[in-house]
Amino acid sequence: METQAGDPGAFARFDLNLVDSPAFVIDAARLRQNLRILADIRDRAGIKVLAALKAFSMWSVAPLIGEYLDGVCTSGIYETLLAAERYDGEIATYCAAYKPGDMDEILRLSDHVIFNTPMQMERASDRIARARSRGEAFDIGLRINPLHAEGEVPRYDPCAQFSRLGFPVDQLREEHMEGVAGLHFHTLCEQDLGPLKRTWDALLPQIEDFIPDLTWLNFGGGHHITRADYQRDELVAFLIDVRNTTGCEIYLEPGEAVALDAGILVGTILDAHWNGMPLAITDISATCHMPDVIEAPYRPAMLGEAAGGEPTRLGGPSCLAGDVIGDYRLPVPAEPGERIAFLDQAHYSMVKTNTFNGVPLPSIWLWDSDTGLLEKIREFGYETFRDRLS
Repeated sequence: METQAGDPGAFARFDLNLVDSPAFVIDAARLRQNLRILADIRDRAGIKVLAALKAFSMWSVAPLIGEYLDGVCTSGIYETLLAAERYDGEIATYCAAYKPGDMDEILRLSDHVIFNTPMQMERASDRIARARSRGEAFDIGLRINPLHAEGEVPRYDPCAQFSRLGFPVDQLREEHMEGVAGLHFHTLCEQDLGPLKRTWDALLPQIEDFIPDLTWLNFGGGHHITRADYQRDELVAFLIDVRNTTGCEIYLEPGEAVALDAGILVGTILDAHWNGMPLAITDISATCHMPDVIEAPYRPAMLGEAAGGEPTRLGGPSCLAGDVIGDYRLPVPAEPGERIAFLDQAHYSMVKTNTFNGVPLPSIWLWDSDTGLLEKIREFGYETFRDRLS
């Protein structure tokens, strides 16, 4: 998978030795820049924008997100609890399948509860009725699968063949829409306006008979709105047209766009040797700290990577043979003690970290490139590893 991010921005002048290693460093100024762009789209188009916690749930910056956006979208009980505790604004919750025991709390905390199929919605109908009898205010949505694939990689495409995500729109019937206030679809991954417009053009004829009874439409996430080359003016015009044509409130749920190019992952070279090419072991693990490098797969951009010279293959300290980050022309000597950093690591990398093999988690730092303020938000010790086991 080819990443379209990797702008070093202010990190080009950040001293990597100011933080411990490994460490995520988030630039509050870049977050503000991204949020201003999203808020501008929201205001000009007359829509609502929710931040997707599944991509970036660093709740210490929740007040900053609350200054600009309308709320958050969550993916289940834990994110919903976090949203209620830490974030301002609306909460829209969607999960591919809810556990019955979680439903009462999700209905209590959420403004919008989105089901993956009408069958799930029907099974929850008694709980929904009881929650409303208690005076809890929420509406119900249904996620649909437009059956229009636009993704570069099938495993990241909710419209790939045999996808479990969303109810196939060609199966949608009038009886499925009873009690449904809105339809949700999420079909993009790091994409711009073209795929969104084509998806809408394919979807509209299949749902237009239901639209008069809807109050909102949620276009999900995957919109790379804060990328420099995104067609933002055209997006505003498109959203205005959809809003005027349907009469519905329109929602977007960007996740990656909130934190795009707003964070780096700092690491240290621990050892170097040769086996047919230069090799170096770092305290950054693809497996533990950047699992999308293996899962996508993709090659993260390196801060200050050299234009020439022999590449060095970088790998993590775990025992997994495939714990390889990639081949890089390093900006520093491939020697123990040298610092390196990977770009665009605020979203998804942070939320996916794990302690396989007992590899320590990166600490988390907040830097403001406008003011120079640098603060360690959290560090993780042995207890973090121990206490999640038995």
